Amino acid sequence: MKPLKPSHRERKRYLLVKGRDVGKNNIEKVILEFIGVLGYAESGISFVKINKASVIIAVNRDVVDKIRTSFLMSKKDLNIVKISGSVKNVK
Repeated sequence: MKPLKPSHRERKRYLLVKGRDVGKNNIEKVILEFIGVLGYAESGISFVKINKASVIIAVNRDVVDKIRTSFLMSKKDLNIVKISGSVKNVK
C-alpha cells in the first residue's frame, strides 16, 4: 500500500482537558451527547495521555469547534485549557 500524500492525511489538533470530572468515560459521554455517534466518528478522537488531573486527546482539525461547544454545553466540570497542533506544545 502506498503512503498517503501529506495533503490527503487527516490533520489533528491536540486538546488538553482538565477538571474534576476528567476521565475517558466522561469525555466520551459529553461528546456523544452533543454531536452524536456520527460526529464522534468523524472527529477521529483518540486519547493520547490520561492522568488523574488531565487528559490529552487528539481530534480532527475540522471538528474542533464542535468539540469545544460540547464541553461548554455540558454540566460536568471539564475545561479545555489549551489547543495545539503538536503534543509537545500541549504539555
